[in-house]
Amino acid sequence: MESLESQLKAKARELGFGLVGITDAAPPLSYEAYRQWVADGHHGTMSYMARSHELRADLNILLPGVQSVVAVGAFYRQPEELPADHPKIARYALGRDYHKVLRGRLRMLDRWLHAEEGQGRICVDSAPVLEREYAHRAGLGWYGKNTMLINTHAGSWFVIGLLLSTRKLAPDAPAQGGCGTCHACIDACPTGAIVHQNGRWQVDARECISYLTIEHRGEIDPDREAKLDDWVFGCDVCQEVCPFNTVRPHQPGRAPVLTMEDFRARTWPPVEELANLSPEAWDTLTAGSPVRRAGYDGLRRHARRVLRTRI
Repeated sequence: MESLESQLKAKARELGFGLVGITDAAPPLSYEAYRQWVADGHHGTMSYMARSHELRADLNILLPGVQSVVAVGAFYRQPEELPADHPKIARYALGRDYHKVLRGRLRMLDRWLHAEEGQGRICVDSAPVLEREYAHRAGLGWYGKNTMLINTHAGSWFVIGLLLSTRKLAPDAPAQGGCGTCHACIDACPTGAIVHQNGRWQVDARECISYLTIEHRGEIDPDREAKLDDWVFGCDVCQEVCPFNTVRPHQPGRAPVLTMEDFRARTWPPVEELANLSPEAWDTLTAGSPVRRAGYDGLRRHARRVLRTRI
């Protein structure tokens, strides 16, 4: 008879998840590193990262009696190249908000797993969980120098979701791999946000284009602003240059394309239109999109910055 774990993984794949694995609910080993990252100020103005640090130390705070963690990954690389005049928006944000998509699919997986016994809790980015570690422990990928989770066979174009469970499930082995001597992402980062400190590679959010175009509010230091290139929302540079995502001659690209149609890119207007959106047009355009996170003023501000650099 097929094991519960095998059935669970088959169900996850049926729901569109390209990656799935299981680990235990032991406290995260990266917790102290996370605290040090915050203490060093690398979280920038994301004060919630500091306020919630104690909640990230023990999954039992989120789900009393938790024993297992099911980690899933959903691919979002587009099947076709975007037009040359398309605004530079991080690939994960081109379609429907992954928070909503993953929560909906994980809710179905939760109902399936706990139909007869146990309880679950869904965590997709917004919950105070060190998701990347649990996904690593579940075998989805290993830590790259750019701090992204990289799967040796599938690259890094995937978003992560977790399903906490009070059921005892057999864990998978952690993912194995590494960047070796490659430093393509470090060399390519326009702002030098990838730094080596305290014995590990990490991202200083204060220098990261994704942070500056999404999380940061208000004006940006002119020296930093000059390095943001044409990015309107987010940044993909460190993933674009990663060998595990690159299509090589005579070898298929390692990164699979999206398996959920929700992530297919919607039609985005050119930068000129984004710079002059009315509140009503912005509300319609960003409904159900991660781009909404930047806010009305933020999206227009970054679009106008891009236009200034083209003059």
